[in-house]
Amino acid sequence: MIYPHGGIEEIGTDAFMVRGSIRLNPLMRISRNMGIIKEESELTLINPIRLNRKTEDQLKSLGEVRNIIRLGAFHGVDDPYYVDNFKAQFWCQPGGTTYTEPVVDIAIGMGGLTPVHGCEFFQFTGTTEPECALLLKRDGGILFTCDAIQHYGDYSYNNWLARLVMPRIGFPKTTIIGPIWLKLMTPEGGSLESEFQRLLQLEFNRLLSAHGTYLAQGAHAAVKKATLTAFSPE
Repeated sequence: MIYPHGGIEEIGTDAFMVRGSIRLNPLMRISRNMGIIKEESELTLINPIRLNRKTEDQLKSLGEVRNIIRLGAFHGVDDPYYVDNFKAQFWCQPGGTTYTEPVVDIAIGMGGLTPVHGCEFFQFTGTTEPECALLLKRDGGILFTCDAIQHYGDYSYNNWLARLVMPRIGFPKTTIIGPIWLKLMTPEGGSLESEFQRLLQLEFNRLLSAHGTYLAQGAHAAVKKATLTAFSPE
């Protein structure tokens, strides 16, 4: 299904995004973002979302959709559309149980393979379901995440009920470790703090998560603060 979304916006050197939405339940519609990386004539889509005809034509004019990347196990509803219609390669960590299609073409982490030059995957370890991030080493570093790290500069693309509820359920207008994600992904009696400390060893200045808004600068400091807040609350 195609939900309300915007057009393709540039966020860096041959890097783009589409800000959109998805219905969480019959009453709430929340934001959802897709990242796009261009390398020569080929495109890599990160956290894919379905587009209306006008924006899909815009995507096609940008390049050939070559790679589809699923960063988080709780996302994937639109992946089969791109694999089936664009014959794109599907990159995913194995083991996710929420979405089991399409068939994985390239397992993330296998042989250090990456979809474009100058990027690297970060894989969380010790989580109950697979989750990773992608670092694009351009423009000071652009970090693409799914649910683990989110940034909210505003609540655009959320409907009125979601805008009302979001700050009350742990999604304030700032950079956060996704609270629902953290609860679902942390093994009983365990902690994922060391994983975020390990992620902070990466160099990045920009952040595009699968939800919320794009953070154009200061992302590393923002994620560091979010980690401190999540694991050392006052």
